[in-house]
Amino acid sequence: MTRRIATLTAGAVLLLVFGVVGTTLPVPYVAQVPGPTFNTLGDIDGKPIIEIQGWKRNDVEGNLNLTTVGVGRGGLSLVQAVRGWFDSEVSVVPEDSVYPPDKTEEQTRQANREQFLTSEQAAETVALGHLGYPEKVVVQGVPDDSPSHGRLEEEDAIEAVDGRPTPDAHALDTVLSSIKGGSTVTIAYTRLGKKGSTSVATKTADDGTGARLGITILDQPSAPFDVDIQVEDVGGPSAGLMLTLGILDLVGDDDLTGGSVIAGTGTIDAEGAVGPIGGIPLKMVAARDIGAELFLVPADNCAEAKAAPDPGFPLAKVASLDDALKALADHRAGRTPVTC
Repeated sequence: MTRRIATLTAGAVLLLVFGVVGTTLPVPYVAQVPGPTFNTLGDIDGKPIIEIQGWKRNDVEGNLNLTTVGVGRGGLSLVQAVRGWFDSEVSVVPEDSVYPPDKTEEQTRQANREQFLTSEQAAETVALGHLGYPEKVVVQGVPDDSPSHGRLEEEDAIEAVDGRPTPDAHALDTVLSSIKGGSTVTIAYTRLGKKGSTSVATKTADDGTGARLGITILDQPSAPFDVDIQVEDVGGPSAGLMLTLGILDLVGDDDLTGGSVIAGTGTIDAEGAVGPIGGIPLKMVAARDIGAELFLVPADNCAEAKAAPDPGFPLAKVASLDDALKALADHRAGRTPVTC
């Protein structure tokens, strides 16, 4: 065997070894890809994503799609990671940035789900506040072992306790702290726009002073209808803006889409400020794949969105709910919204 043949043979063997190792050697990275989108005005398996109880939903057309990012759970080989780095529709990121090493996968999933539920709550608060409904003490939860179970319901607005007005959570706490634990009190409430009252045998407060109703509450706008949001297997806070717009389109006076397919993303806080999110280039790909005509981009994500491949639709820059509504109004009128 000549030296040339020996060298070529050795090179081929090494190449084969590197190829095998590269396709099997795991690396601490995960792949993020465009995830599914959900039309907040539509259904999942026949059940409305945003269900309105006690009120006739508007007959709407068009789409207001929230966008998501799909994440693989480990398992990337070196070759797959390298391939992903050169694919504009894949984002390869360190595994511990998605799955913190101090938490189990289930704990991470649960934390993400709780963030989504918080975004639901914020969306409802902002939407109802925008529509002008007054802020009241609204019941958020009634556990099965609560003294209020079967008497109060989620979304009830507590108006008074034993005739003493409770316009906010502080007032309710003040009233209850002056009542002996174990006493039976009369609760005046509003449910789906109708006044009612019930009696509750209170328990003693945890600190030993005053009474408690055994419910969770929140100061938020109270409407004569209930909003129930159902999107399973979606986590994180980035759906807030699109859920807010969905509620407004379903119960408000304005047609927000004009029949167009609108997509977007962004957190929302109680004041209506829209915050940045992760994975904006992948969410733009998801929006492109459903034929979106406009994409709502949090203002702080604009630089990243502009650096991504052109998706073929305008990128509306939004820093608040008002910005988003203005962008939608411009789109309906055939004007170009403020873009990134």
